[in-house]
Amino acid sequence: MGIMIAVLTGIVGEKLGDVVVLDVRGVGYGLNVTIEDFGRLTSGQSAKVYIYEHIREQSHDLFGFVSLDTKQLFEQLLGVNGVGPKMALSVLSIGTSSEVRLAIAGGDTKFISRANGVGKRVAERIVVDLKDKVGLEGVDLSTTGMLQGEGLLLKDEAVEALVSLGYTPQDAAQALNDVDPLLVVEDRIKAALRGSY
Repeated sequence: MGIMIAVLTGIVGEKLGDVVVLDVRGVGYGLNVTIEDFGRLTSGQSAKVYIYEHIREQSHDLFGFVSLDTKQLFEQLLGVNGVGPKMALSVLSIGTSSEVRLAIAGGDTKFISRANGVGKRVAERIVVDLKDKVGLEGVDLSTTGMLQGEGLLLKDEAVEALVSLGYTPQDAAQALNDVDPLLVVEDRIKAALRGSY
């Protein structure tokens, strides 16, 4: 294996179509980026971009990501059978990386198949392969016994907050089980934290 480019830091130059040119000491690297990153990278400003190199006989493509987290999600998508770099980039361009994670974790194949070139079958494969690997911005509360009332509580901010504090989704759901679901989010979090010590 030859030299691998992992990170590039330079000045954002031109934007040609959906490619951003990053000028690194006089060398312009053409980077394929997501729509989200295309909007973030401002011409004339310095940027650090995480790189994924895709080398084939006929081409050498560079894919750039402002956030390492998005690059990791891109690589996870590449691990799905039938998903190449262009398709993975297209999936990451249908929303923010958190929205894409949420859709995968929540099994929202309709949202995923909005990506260019992604059919229903590929969207289903993405969900099946990655549902448990994408991190837990998308907690399926129906499996944690936390669906209250008419099932209005599908995406629970209190659970998400506890997960961000290091709880597993199951522990977060457990901690909130005895807390009044009608309290405001902050109070539910405080009550859950008090109860778990």
